[in-house]
Amino acid sequence: MRYIFLTFLLLVIAVVAIAGFRGSMSRRPSIELIADMDRQPKLRPETASTFFKDGRTSRLPVDGTIARSTPMKVGVAEVYAWQNSPITTGHQVGTTNFLTTNPFPVSEEFLAQGEKNYTIYCAPCHTKVGDGNSVAKRIGAMGVVANLHDKRIVELADGELFNTITAGKNLMSGYADKLNPEERWAVIAYLRALQLTRLGTLDDVPESARATFAR
Repeated sequence: MRYIFLTFLLLVIAVVAIAGFRGSMSRRPSIELIADMDRQPKLRPETASTFFKDGRTSRLPVDGTIARSTPMKVGVAEVYAWQNSPITTGHQVGTTNFLTTNPFPVSEEFLAQGEKNYTIYCAPCHTKVGDGNSVAKRIGAMGVVANLHDKRIVELADGELFNTITAGKNLMSGYADKLNPEERWAVIAYLRALQLTRLGTLDDVPESARATFAR
């Protein structure tokens, strides 16, 4: 017991000798275990510098730089990716309710954008037709792959689909780092078109285009 007490006392003395008393005042400089964390060779903005020819530390963006704050145009409105907006969250303003429908106008160009990204990011698991019977499922790499034509998924609000693409679900990772909000909404628009290929009827087709369908 005596040796345990002496060991503990020596340990306390060693800690106090190295670290000192926390919060106490001293004129001696503190011990810097990793000095470069306190003293970094860096340039402060808006100060003079001899490193650059123009003598300024603040630099202009490199030619061709694309601003991350470029807004998305939705109709006449402009929305930034960092804004807390229904377009960036999939939720109605001030609520936890999901948007029912896609906030972007659906056009051929928008659907083509959605098809391109669906083929790259979704088709490997959900297949090009969306039935989920992919190689990843057959070899057991993915235990459960959703059939995107299931009634449950067809009836989901577009905002909930947006949330799933953004944050992921179960074994599916999110794609917020790969697809910007507009691209995610385009994928949803294409998915709805894909679902209509199975669930749609002739009544959904404009009369002017019905002649192109085989009877």
